[in-house]
Amino acid sequence: MTATDRSIELISTAAQAAADKLAHDIIAYDVSDVLSITDAFLLASAPNDRQVKAIVDEVEERLNKELGAKPVRREGERDGRWVLLDYVDIVVHVQHAEERVFYALERLWKDCPEIELPKDAVETRGKAAEYARERDAQPDGETN
Repeated sequence: MTATDRSIELISTAAQAAADKLAHDIIAYDVSDVLSITDAFLLASAPNDRQVKAIVDEVEERLNKELGAKPVRREGERDGRWVLLDYVDIVVHVQHAEERVFYALERLWKDCPEIELPKDAVETRGKAAEYARERDAQPDGETN
């Protein structure tokens, strides 16, 4: 079994929304062969809690506005470190960069096929590492 056309449409729209809010390392997996509860996972990250929340809000708004989809469950928004949006057909994970590294969800799903994403989303790959290098190169006390 493979992800449905509806799932692919939801993933693509969610990925573009995340990219528009400057998410890092956006990737999607077709998990339909290994999970019966959903077709696909979208993973994205951000360097701070506020940006995690902004990405989640944009994804939720765009999926509702453009595709009429509302999450059946939204978890983790209080802390803004890892927010999960469950749309049944897809699950969107937006994580703080530190949680993304620690939990390494890509490692769990690496054997599942990747779902092709919009160009803007693909171009976010490696942004977390780039951001970390830039942050670490700044003298103490300076911020962007």
